Amino acid sequence: TVYTFHMPAFIVISGYFSRSFDMRADRLKRLVTGVAVPYVIFEIAYTLFKRWADDDPGQPISLLDPWYLTWFLVALFVWRLTVPLWKIVRWPVPLALAIAMLAVISPDIGDDLDLQRVLQFLPFFVLGLFMKPEYFQLVRRREVRLLSIPVFASALLLAYWAAPRMTSAWFYRRDSAQELGAPWWAGVVMTLALFGCSVVLTACFFAWVPRRKMWFTVLGAGTLYGYLLHGFLAKGSRFWGWFEDYEWLHKPLGEIFVSVVAATVVTALCTPPVQRMFRFAMEPRMEWAFKRDAAELARERARSA
Repeated sequence: TVYTFHMPAFIVISGYFSRSFDMRADRLKRLVTGVAVPYVIFEIAYTLFKRWADDDPGQPISLLDPWYLTWFLVALFVWRLTVPLWKIVRWPVPLALAIAMLAVISPDIGDDLDLQRVLQFLPFFVLGLFMKPEYFQLVRRREVRLLSIPVFASALLLAYWAAPRMTSAWFYRRDSAQELGAPWWAGVVMTLALFGCSVVLTACFFAWVPRRKMWFTVLGAGTLYGYLLHGFLAKGSRFWGWFEDYEWLHKPLGEIFVSVVAATVVTALCTPPVQRMFRFAMEPRMEWAFKRDAAELARERARSA
């Protein structure tokens, strides 16, 4: 159930906060320093970590083949570059859905830059682009919150029924229908069905996001930190066989324990101290790499005059 909406919700929010993006020089600089450079850093770091932790010295460093979580940075870079285009087309969300459906029936797209994911998750980013603040207020109404409870319960029951009957790979959106052994039309149906389910569950999730500032509100600025940094622990736990060595972790109480620990760790990774520690990789200061634009120079001359 979580896989149905956790990445879609993250991507909708990413689209929402990309609404003001255009091809202005300062925004392009932030796109490079806040997305492209972290991608290069974490792609190299993840690869070196795998070589060491998984005893796999042959793991290649390839910027064309995102490993594990870094695909999202590639996708965000591409999505933001396309923002001006989505603002001028007449039916942006249906068009993005059409692109996603074409992607899921096109096995020739291949694995370069994880383009299947870039294109199949695209509708959620475009949806976020056209969200307005009042839309979030609508889903936070009391009646929506009450309605979300049976919706989540129904989703859990449906997931329990579907788990042994279908592959979870559909939720990752990294393969075409043919690569999953399904006919092409199944890809179209699954794309539409999963989009609908994801939008409903994402709305239910947003219904429970509090309106007022809470102790965890400050963590929102560090979401990408938690997302990328937790990958080292998630992969490390598998490389080092933590779950294989302790059978009790596979029992109900063990699964609850792992969930609580994981939530605590990810929360800690989003905190301001961690953000300050890893800002050099996530938000590097790179003024030396860019020419100063004319508008900035004019502002400085005006201040010094």
